[in-house]
Amino acid sequence: VQLVESGGGLVQAGDSLRLSCTVSGRLFSRLAMGWFRQAPGKEREFVAAFNWSGAITNYADSLKGRVTISRDNTKNTVYLRMISLRPEDTAVYYCAADTFGGATMKAAEYDYWGQGTQVTVSS
Repeated sequence: VQLVESGGGLVQAGDSLRLSCTVSGRLFSRLAMGWFRQAPGKEREFVAAFNWSGAITNYADSLKGRVTISRDNTKNTVYLRMISLRPEDTAVYYCAADTFGGATMKAAEYDYWGQGTQVTVSS
C-alpha cells in the first residue's frame, strides 16, 4: 500500500487548507484511514480518522470544529479540511491506513504511512 499526501504549504493564520492522501496498492474501501501530525520537537499527534467502512469518524477533541475528514472511494483519496488555521497547527501532516481497522487514535495500529506534507501557518 502506498500513501501520498499533498496540499500542504505556507498559509496565514485564519486561512483554510485541504490536504489530500491518495492510496494505491490495496482496495481502498477496506481501509481505515487516519490523519496525524507532528510538530518539531513533539510527538506524533492524532488528528482525525475514518473506520474502514467510513461509517464512523473520530476527531481529536482539541481540533473538533476546525477539521473535517472525508473520503472519496472513487478516487482512492481521503481529505482533511482545516479551517481557522493557527500557528500552532504548524506540523508535518501524515495519513495512515489500516486494513479493516477502526477509527483509532493510536498510531501504532496503522500499518501504512505516507511521507507527510508540511503545513506552516504564519501569524
